[in-house]
Amino acid sequence: MSDSSTVHTDLARGVTRESLANGASLLGRVGDDDVLLVRSADRFFAVAPMCTHYHGELAKGLVAGDTIRCPLHHASFSLVTGEALLAPALDPIARWRVEQDGDVVFVREQLPPPPAAALANATPPASVVIVGGGAAGHAAAEMLRRRGYEGAVTIVSADVDPPVDRPNLSKDFLEGSAPDEWMPLWPAERYADQRIAVELESRVTSIQPDARTITLENGTTREYGALLLATGAEPIHLSIAGAPADRVLYLRSFADSRLIVEHARSATRVVVVGASFIGLEVAMALRARGIDVHVVAPDNVPLERVLGPEVGRFVQALHERNGVVFHLGQTVASFDGRAVALSSDTHVVDVNFVLVGAGVKPATGLAERAGLTIDRGIVVNEFLETSAAGIYAAGDVARYPDARTGSPVRIEHWVVAQQQGQIAARNILGARERFTPIPFFWSRHYDTTIRYTGHAERWDRVVIDGSLEQEDAMVSYYVGDTRLAVATIGRDRDNLEVEQEFERNTP
Repeated sequence: MSDSSTVHTDLARGVTRESLANGASLLGRVGDDDVLLVRSADRFFAVAPMCTHYHGELAKGLVAGDTIRCPLHHASFSLVTGEALLAPALDPIARWRVEQDGDVVFVREQLPPPPAAALANATPPASVVIVGGGAAGHAAAEMLRRRGYEGAVTIVSADVDPPVDRPNLSKDFLEGSAPDEWMPLWPAERYADQRIAVELESRVTSIQPDARTITLENGTTREYGALLLATGAEPIHLSIAGAPADRVLYLRSFADSRLIVEHARSATRVVVVGASFIGLEVAMALRARGIDVHVVAPDNVPLERVLGPEVGRFVQALHERNGVVFHLGQTVASFDGRAVALSSDTHVVDVNFVLVGAGVKPATGLAERAGLTIDRGIVVNEFLETSAAGIYAAGDVARYPDARTGSPVRIEHWVVAQQQGQIAARNILGARERFTPIPFFWSRHYDTTIRYTGHAERWDRVVIDGSLEQEDAMVSYYVGDTRLAVATIGRDRDNLEVEQEFERNTP
């Protein structure tokens, strides 16, 4: 419900068709509810105005056919059913009945949720086991139940916590603005309601593809009808001479983030190794806690390999204005528990701990031991199937054929992992759906958010429209005349429009 001082159109009284152009929307009220009236061609839809992920304003998003997309993180909803079609949103938006009388459009009563979609496969697997409790595994389990699957669903996770909102581990939670209770993707009772078993602190040690069984660390064996490997990626560990083990920290899990927070409470100076997205987001979070932060990285410009030198220098300047000190083109030689020695023979002293953000590597060991095809990740086809029947892979660990280029890629984005989990789940149920969504990620640096759509491992031309310094820019990455990706600052709708353009040009 909106603030009582805000005046909205009473949609129950009706509005004229001409008051809404194609693709436009109007925020109004029906009784005590805020409702968004949307026009797509000659059809009108009435839905809840906020995304169910992080409450982005759908009125600022993009209408594409019978869907509406959130400008914040590109969640897509069906205007017909309200269903969250693609992550990061998982829950549907509410709908209201629309009635047209001549040139006037009326919004009537709220509609009930639509029934679950029918299973694509008349003989679904007897059970589904998901290895990994991250984004892909959680999204897959949710989709199995959403599609009406009645068999046993089990998530086997090595983590001590159930699936959490991992992007916030290096952002809101670490800087202290998100309490512990905000972090789980679902409350514990929802797993029980959905009949999804979550086995924490449990590791799978081997897979027997022919027998369709897995063996756990405790020696027990489980059968599966279908298996989804969503083992994700592991932080790359560095060997730092002299470093006390308890003073070199990494960030991947909720437990890792809690440990960093515990150390940060008494810290005054920290060295962050790596100028990656994780490293820089951690630097931002620690600065929010008033900690002196030094970033050490071998790169000459932060994020240059992903975003190019222009955006990299812009991000570096953002951090420097907020007090971060960079030591670029350098590595850490040693850490004696107090002083960090750099490769340039300089020292950062009075360091409380070192946080390593030097990248991650796919967790392929389990799949490799099972004889699955590995190539810098678990190789899957366009349906996210591995080389073994009945075994799928999704998320950071999966190397899949990019629908736009045909080239194999492995992408470490939260939204991509969730979307792959969803499509893998539908394919487990017989859908035979290609993975074609356009990769998307976002990264926040203080009050500035970068949104990135597409995928460019290399480029030969960068075109900047607007001004990075004024935080109103779209940066396009080309190979020849083909635009492979865009990064935007302050242009959320433009980012959505480019995503739609990429989709139209996907074979």
